[in-house]
Amino acid sequence: MSSHEMPRAPRWYLIPVRVVLVTAIVTLLAFAVSLLLGISAILVAAKLRGATPDLKMAYRMIAVPAASVVFGIVLVSSLVMELRHYSRSQTLSRMEREIGSDG
Repeated sequence: MSSHEMPRAPRWYLIPVRVVLVTAIVTLLAFAVSLLLGISAILVAAKLRGATPDLKMAYRMIAVPAASVVFGIVLVSSLVMELRHYSRSQTLSRMEREIGSDG
């Protein structure tokens, strides 16, 4: 970037896109991991008890509640982080424009 080139202003309309993307990816990852752990725990418990494992419980009682909690936490935290980043970028962009117009 040359010294005369002005930086781009931050774009507010990209905030929801990034928030939705991050939330979806982290929620799906949390669902997959909790499902794997839930299935493993149910299989071990069934093996120890000598019973038939009911793997539906892994979805209903472990994976879905865990993913729901992760969804809420990630949605709020990513929204807060993106808004902070946007605010800082906007302030820095304004300061750079002011410094650039003075010099």
